Amino acid sequence: MKKGSKVHFIDTERGSLTVPVVSLESLSGVDKDRKEILYKMIKELQGERRKEASHDE
Repeated sequence: MKKGSKVHFIDTERGSLTVPVVSLESLSGVDKDRKEILYKMIKELQGERRKEASHDE
């Protein structure tokens, strides 16, 4: 966070959370360096969901 950044305060049972408010434009491209690992994670999650779905039937 930078000085003057907008934040949102959320009260929870465990205390207050300070969450920075970020525009969608500023998030554009933040994952470009991690593209391959993100695709791997997505594939793993999809595989796990398929396994769970086949066990539920």
